[in-house]
Amino acid sequence: MRADRLVSLVLLLRRHGRLSATALARELEVSTRTVLRDIEALSAAGVPVYAERGRHGGFALLPGFRTELTGLNRDEALALLVAGSRRGAQAFGLGSALASAMLKVVDALPESYRGTAAGAAERLLIDPETDLLSRRLAAEEAPDAIVAEVLRAVVAGHRLRIHYAAAGQSPQWRTVDPIGLVTVRDRGYLLATRSGADRTYRLSRILAAEELAEPAQRPDRVDLDRAWQERSTRFRTGGEQVAVLVRVAPARREDLVGTALAVRAEEADPDGRLRMEVTFQDPRHAEWALWQLGTDAEALTPQWLRTALRDRATAIATRYGMPP
Repeated sequence: MRADRLVSLVLLLRRHGRLSATALARELEVSTRTVLRDIEALSAAGVPVYAERGRHGGFALLPGFRTELTGLNRDEALALLVAGSRRGAQAFGLGSALASAMLKVVDALPESYRGTAAGAAERLLIDPETDLLSRRLAAEEAPDAIVAEVLRAVVAGHRLRIHYAAAGQSPQWRTVDPIGLVTVRDRGYLLATRSGADRTYRLSRILAAEELAEPAQRPDRVDLDRAWQERSTRFRTGGEQVAVLVRVAPARREDLVGTALAVRAEEADPDGRLRMEVTFQDPRHAEWALWQLGTDAEALTPQWLRTALRDRATAIATRYGMPP
Protein backbone atom coordinates (compact mmCIF):
# COMPACT_ATOMS: atom_id res chain seq x y z
CA MET A 1 0.00 0.00 0.00
CA ARG A 2 1.24 3.51 -0.77
CA ALA A 3 0.75 4.80 2.76
CA ASP A 4 3.02 2.05 4.14
CA ARG A 5 5.59 2.83 1.46
CA LEU A 6 5.61 6.53 2.34
CA VAL A 7 6.21 5.71 6.01
CA SER A 8 9.03 3.34 5.04
CA LEU A 9 10.58 6.04 2.85
CA VAL A 10 10.62 8.52 5.74
CA LEU A 11 12.14 5.93 8.08
CA LEU A 12 14.85 5.07 5.55
CA LEU A 13 15.83 8.72 5.30
CA ARG A 14 15.83 9.05 9.08
CA ARG A 15 18.09 6.04 9.46
CA HIS A 16 20.57 6.76 6.65
CA GLY A 17 20.49 10.54 6.56
CA ARG A 18 20.70 10.84 2.78
CA LEU A 19 19.83 8.39 0.02
CA SER A 20 19.66 8.66 -3.75
CA ALA A 21 16.47 7.96 -5.66
CA THR A 22 18.11 4.78 -6.98
CA ALA A 23 18.96 3.54 -3.49
CA LEU A 24 15.45 4.31 -2.23
CA ALA A 25 13.92 2.50 -5.20
CA ARG A 26 16.05 -0.56 -4.44
CA GLU A 27 15.10 -0.58 -0.75
CA LEU A 28 11.38 -0.08 -1.46
CA GLU A 29 11.34 -2.42 -4.48
CA VAL A 30 9.76 0.18 -6.77
CA SER A 31 10.91 2.30 -9.72
CA THR A 32 12.85 5.56 -9.33
CA ARG A 33 9.90 7.31 -10.95
CA THR A 34 7.64 6.04 -8.15
CA VAL A 35 10.16 7.28 -5.57
CA LEU A 36 10.12 10.78 -7.10
CA ARG A 37 6.31 10.82 -6.99
CA ASP A 38 6.40 9.72 -3.36
CA ILE A 39 8.89 12.48 -2.50
CA GLU A 40 6.55 15.03 -4.06
CA ALA A 41 3.62 13.62 -2.05
CA LEU A 42 5.60 13.84 1.20
CA SER A 43 6.58 17.43 0.50
CA ALA A 44 2.97 18.35 -0.26
CA ALA A 45 1.94 16.76 3.05
CA GLY A 46 4.40 18.92 4.98
CA VAL A 47 7.20 16.41 5.55
CA PRO A 48 10.47 18.42 5.36
CA VAL A 49 12.26 16.37 2.69
CA TYR A 50 14.65 18.12 0.34
CA ALA A 51 16.99 17.24 -2.54
CA GLU A 52 20.75 17.74 -2.60
CA ARG A 53 22.26 17.85 -6.05
CA GLY A 54 25.72 16.72 -7.09
CA ARG A 55 27.74 13.54 -7.23
CA HIS A 56 26.99 12.60 -3.62
CA GLY A 57 23.53 14.12 -3.53
CA GLY A 58 20.20 12.57 -2.83
CA PHE A 59 17.18 13.12 -0.64
CA ALA A 60 17.27 13.95 3.07
CA LEU A 61 15.07 15.22 5.89
CA LEU A 62 15.62 18.52 7.65
CA PRO A 63 17.60 18.02 10.88
CA GLY A 64 15.45 17.41 13.94
CA PHE A 65 12.49 15.88 12.13
CA ARG A 66 11.28 12.73 13.90
CA THR A 67 8.33 10.44 13.40
CA GLU A 68 6.29 9.68 16.50
CA LEU A 69 6.88 6.00 17.24
CA THR A 70 7.39 5.23 20.93
CA GLY A 71 6.86 2.51 23.52
CA LEU A 72 9.84 0.17 23.00
CA ASN A 73 12.91 -0.08 25.17
CA ARG A 74 16.25 -1.42 23.96
CA ASP A 75 15.72 -5.06 25.00
CA GLU A 76 12.20 -5.17 23.54
CA ALA A 77 13.41 -3.77 20.24
CA LEU A 78 16.35 -6.19 20.20
CA ALA A 79 13.97 -9.11 20.74
CA LEU A 80 11.89 -7.98 17.77
CA LEU A 81 14.94 -7.43 15.58
CA VAL A 82 16.27 -10.90 16.39
CA ALA A 83 12.86 -12.43 15.71
CA GLY A 84 12.86 -10.53 12.44
CA SER A 85 16.02 -12.33 11.38
CA ARG A 86 14.10 -15.59 11.12
CA ARG A 87 12.98 -16.52 7.63
CA GLY A 88 9.44 -17.52 8.58
CA ALA A 89 8.12 -14.23 7.26
CA GLN A 90 9.61 -15.06 3.87
CA ALA A 91 7.94 -18.48 3.94
CA PHE A 92 4.56 -16.80 4.48
CA GLY A 93 5.08 -14.08 1.87
CA LEU A 94 5.62 -11.33 4.46
CA GLY A 95 9.22 -10.40 3.64
CA SER A 96 8.51 -6.82 2.56
CA ALA A 97 6.16 -6.26 5.50
CA LEU A 98 8.85 -7.51 7.87
CA ALA A 99 11.43 -5.13 6.40
CA SER A 100 9.06 -2.20 6.88
CA ALA A 101 8.27 -3.26 10.46
CA MET A 102 11.97 -3.54 11.34
CA LEU A 103 12.56 0.03 10.14
CA LYS A 104 9.79 1.21 12.46
CA VAL A 105 11.23 -0.77 15.37
CA VAL A 106 14.65 0.85 14.97
CA ASP A 107 13.14 4.31 14.58
CA ALA A 108 11.06 3.85 17.72
CA LEU A 109 14.16 3.72 19.90
CA PRO A 110 15.79 6.68 21.60
CA GLU A 111 18.88 7.91 19.75
CA SER A 112 21.20 6.36 22.35
CA TYR A 113 19.68 2.88 21.85
CA ARG A 114 19.28 2.87 18.09
CA GLY A 115 22.77 1.93 16.99
CA THR A 116 23.26 -0.55 19.84
CA ALA A 117 20.13 -2.59 19.14
CA ALA A 118 20.55 -2.63 15.36
CA GLY A 119 24.20 -3.59 15.71
CA ALA A 120 23.43 -6.35 18.21
CA ALA A 121 20.85 -7.87 15.86
CA GLU A 122 23.51 -8.07 13.15
CA ARG A 123 25.63 -10.25 15.46
CA LEU A 124 22.99 -12.94 15.97
CA LEU A 125 22.44 -15.43 13.15
CA ILE A 126 19.45 -17.75 13.21
CA ASP A 127 18.85 -20.54 10.67
CA PRO A 128 21.74 -19.78 8.25
CA GLU A 129 21.34 -20.79 4.61
CA THR A 130 24.46 -23.00 4.57
CA ASP A 131 26.03 -25.41 7.04
CA LEU A 132 29.70 -25.66 8.07
CA LEU A 133 30.53 -27.74 4.99
CA SER A 134 29.28 -24.95 2.69
CA ARG A 135 26.32 -27.05 1.63
CA ARG A 136 23.25 -24.97 0.97
CA LEU A 137 20.42 -26.03 3.23
CA ALA A 138 17.39 -27.17 1.29
CA ALA A 139 14.50 -24.73 1.29
CA GLU A 140 11.11 -24.97 -0.32
CA GLU A 141 9.43 -22.02 -1.92
CA ALA A 142 5.82 -21.39 -2.84
CA PRO A 143 4.62 -18.56 -5.11
CA ASP A 144 3.88 -15.40 -3.13
CA ALA A 145 0.39 -15.09 -4.64
CA ILE A 146 -0.56 -18.58 -3.45
CA VAL A 147 0.88 -18.05 0.03
CA ALA A 148 -0.91 -14.70 0.30
CA GLU A 149 -4.24 -16.31 -0.59
CA VAL A 150 -3.71 -19.07 1.98
CA LEU A 151 -2.72 -16.51 4.60
CA ARG A 152 -5.83 -14.43 3.94
CA ALA A 153 -8.07 -17.45 4.47
CA VAL A 154 -6.26 -18.41 7.68
CA VAL A 155 -6.52 -14.92 9.15
CA ALA A 156 -10.11 -14.29 7.99
CA GLY A 157 -11.33 -17.71 9.13
CA HIS A 158 -12.68 -18.67 5.71
CA ARG A 159 -12.69 -21.99 3.96
CA LEU A 160 -9.96 -22.57 1.41
CA ARG A 161 -9.93 -24.41 -1.91
CA ILE A 162 -6.48 -25.69 -2.88
CA HIS A 163 -5.04 -27.56 -5.86
CA TYR A 164 -2.63 -29.86 -4.05
CA ALA A 165 0.05 -32.21 -5.39
CA ALA A 166 0.65 -34.87 -2.74
CA ALA A 167 3.81 -36.94 -3.07
CA GLY A 168 3.42 -39.62 -5.72
CA GLN A 169 -0.12 -38.54 -6.64
CA SER A 170 -1.75 -36.45 -9.33
CA PRO A 171 -2.78 -32.93 -8.21
CA GLN A 172 -6.34 -32.73 -6.90
CA TRP A 173 -8.64 -29.94 -5.72
CA ARG A 174 -9.53 -30.03 -2.03
CA THR A 175 -11.71 -27.80 0.14
CA VAL A 176 -10.28 -27.45 3.63
CA ASP A 177 -10.86 -25.55 6.87
CA PRO A 178 -7.56 -23.76 7.63
CA ILE A 179 -6.31 -23.83 11.22
CA GLY A 180 -2.93 -22.08 11.01
CA LEU A 181 0.47 -21.82 9.33
CA VAL A 182 3.75 -23.26 10.59
CA THR A 183 7.28 -22.84 9.25
CA VAL A 184 9.97 -25.42 10.10
CA ARG A 185 13.49 -25.31 8.63
CA ASP A 186 12.35 -23.03 5.79
CA ARG A 187 9.40 -25.25 4.94
CA GLY A 188 5.94 -23.81 5.29
CA TYR A 189 2.94 -25.95 6.28
CA LEU A 190 -0.79 -25.34 6.35
CA LEU A 191 -2.58 -27.04 9.25
CA ALA A 192 -6.18 -27.66 8.37
CA THR A 193 -9.08 -30.06 8.67
CA ARG A 194 -10.90 -31.75 5.83
CA SER A 195 -14.30 -33.28 6.50
CA GLY A 196 -13.43 -33.04 10.19
CA ALA A 197 -10.12 -34.94 9.91
CA ASP A 198 -6.73 -33.33 10.62
CA ARG A 199 -4.66 -32.61 7.53
CA THR A 200 -1.22 -31.03 7.03
CA TYR A 201 -0.23 -29.59 3.64
CA ARG A 202 3.15 -28.35 2.44
CA LEU A 203 2.83 -24.86 1.02
CA SER A 204 5.33 -25.71 -1.74
CA ARG A 205 2.96 -28.41 -3.03
CA ILE A 206 -0.06 -26.09 -3.30
CA LEU A 207 -0.36 -25.26 -7.00
CA ALA A 208 -3.31 -22.88 -6.66
CA ALA A 209 -5.44 -21.53 -3.83
CA GLU A 210 -8.79 -19.77 -3.56
CA GLU A 211 -10.25 -18.20 -0.42
CA LEU A 212 -13.96 -19.00 -0.19
CA ALA A 213 -16.64 -16.77 1.29
CA GLU A 214 -18.05 -19.37 3.70
CA PRO A 215 -16.62 -19.46 7.25
CA ALA A 216 -14.23 -22.22 8.20
CA GLN A 217 -15.39 -24.89 10.63
CA ARG A 218 -12.74 -24.47 13.32
CA PRO A 219 -12.41 -23.56 17.02
CA ASP A 220 -12.31 -19.88 17.94
CA ARG A 221 -8.93 -20.36 19.65
CA VAL A 222 -6.06 -22.70 18.84
CA ASP A 223 -2.78 -23.71 20.51
CA LEU A 224 -0.78 -23.97 17.29
CA ASP A 225 2.38 -25.25 18.97
CA ARG A 226 0.46 -28.09 20.63
CA ALA A 227 -1.39 -28.90 17.40
CA TRP A 228 1.92 -29.12 15.54
CA GLN A 229 3.47 -31.34 18.20
CA GLU A 230 0.50 -33.71 18.10
CA ARG A 231 0.58 -34.00 14.31
CA SER A 232 4.35 -34.49 14.33
CA THR A 233 3.98 -37.30 16.85
CA ARG A 234 1.31 -39.02 14.75
CA PHE A 235 3.52 -38.70 11.68
CA ARG A 236 6.52 -40.25 13.43
CA THR A 237 4.51 -43.17 14.81
CA GLY A 238 2.44 -43.93 11.71
CA GLY A 239 3.05 -45.42 8.29
CA GLU A 240 5.41 -48.30 7.46
CA GLN A 241 8.16 -47.37 9.88
CA VAL A 242 11.33 -49.44 9.72
CA ALA A 243 14.05 -49.94 12.32
CA VAL A 244 17.64 -50.01 11.07
CA LEU A 245 20.84 -51.04 12.88
CA VAL A 246 23.66 -48.97 11.43
CA ARG A 247 27.36 -48.34 12.02
CA VAL A 248 28.29 -44.73 11.33
CA ALA A 249 31.41 -42.58 11.54
CA PRO A 250 31.17 -40.17 14.51
CA ALA A 251 31.62 -37.19 12.18
CA ARG A 252 28.42 -38.15 10.34
CA ARG A 253 26.30 -38.88 13.39
CA GLU A 254 24.37 -35.61 13.19
CA ASP A 255 23.67 -36.17 9.48
CA LEU A 256 22.10 -39.53 10.32
CA VAL A 257 20.14 -38.18 13.28
CA GLY A 258 18.91 -35.27 11.19
CA THR A 259 17.23 -37.59 8.68
CA ALA A 260 15.99 -40.35 11.01
CA LEU A 261 12.69 -40.16 12.86
CA ALA A 262 14.14 -41.36 16.16
CA VAL A 263 17.22 -42.89 17.78
CA ARG A 264 16.32 -45.94 19.85
CA ALA A 265 19.79 -47.04 20.99
CA GLU A 266 23.41 -45.98 20.59
CA GLU A 267 26.80 -47.33 21.64
CA ALA A 268 30.43 -47.02 20.55
CA ASP A 269 32.22 -49.92 18.86
CA PRO A 270 35.89 -50.69 19.70
CA ASP A 271 37.05 -49.09 16.45
CA GLY A 272 35.40 -45.79 17.39
CA ARG A 273 32.39 -46.05 15.06
CA LEU A 274 28.92 -45.65 16.51
CA ARG A 275 26.43 -48.50 16.44
CA MET A 276 22.94 -46.96 16.36
CA GLU A 277 19.41 -48.26 16.09
CA VAL A 278 17.31 -45.67 14.28
CA THR A 279 13.85 -45.59 12.72
CA PHE A 280 12.76 -44.22 9.35
CA GLN A 281 9.32 -43.41 8.00
CA ASP A 282 9.35 -46.21 5.41
CA PRO A 283 11.77 -48.39 3.36
CA ARG A 284 12.28 -45.69 0.73
CA HIS A 285 13.21 -43.17 3.41
CA ALA A 286 15.71 -45.60 4.98
CA GLU A 287 17.40 -46.39 1.66
CA TRP A 288 17.68 -42.70 0.71
CA ALA A 289 19.11 -41.67 4.10
CA LEU A 290 21.79 -44.38 4.18
CA TRP A 291 22.76 -43.75 0.55
CA GLN A 292 23.47 -40.08 1.39
CA LEU A 293 26.11 -41.15 3.92
CA GLY A 294 28.11 -43.23 1.44
CA THR A 295 30.89 -45.30 3.01
CA ASP A 296 30.64 -43.37 6.27
CA ALA A 297 27.73 -45.59 7.26
CA GLU A 298 26.86 -49.27 6.96
CA ALA A 299 23.40 -50.73 7.43
CA LEU A 300 23.77 -53.97 9.41
CA THR A 301 20.10 -54.91 9.44
CA PRO A 302 17.59 -55.46 7.89
CA GLN A 303 19.01 -57.54 5.05
CA TRP A 304 16.64 -56.11 2.43
CA LEU A 305 18.16 -52.67 3.03
CA ARG A 306 21.71 -53.98 2.58
CA THR A 307 20.60 -55.65 -0.64
CA ALA A 308 18.94 -52.48 -1.92
CA LEU A 309 22.05 -50.38 -1.21
CA ARG A 310 24.32 -53.00 -2.80
CA ASP A 311 22.18 -53.13 -5.95
CA ARG A 312 22.18 -49.35 -6.21
CA ALA A 313 25.97 -49.19 -5.79
CA THR A 314 26.44 -51.96 -8.37
CA ALA A 315 24.31 -50.09 -10.88
CA ILE A 316 26.37 -46.93 -10.39
CA ALA A 317 29.66 -48.83 -10.68
CA THR A 318 28.46 -50.53 -13.87
CA ARG A 319 27.37 -47.22 -15.37
CA TYR A 320 30.73 -45.56 -14.77
CA GLY A 321 32.70 -48.65 -15.74
CA MET A 322 31.44 -48.26 -19.29
CA PRO A 323 33.27 -45.95 -21.76
CA PRO A 324 31.55 -42.58 -22.24
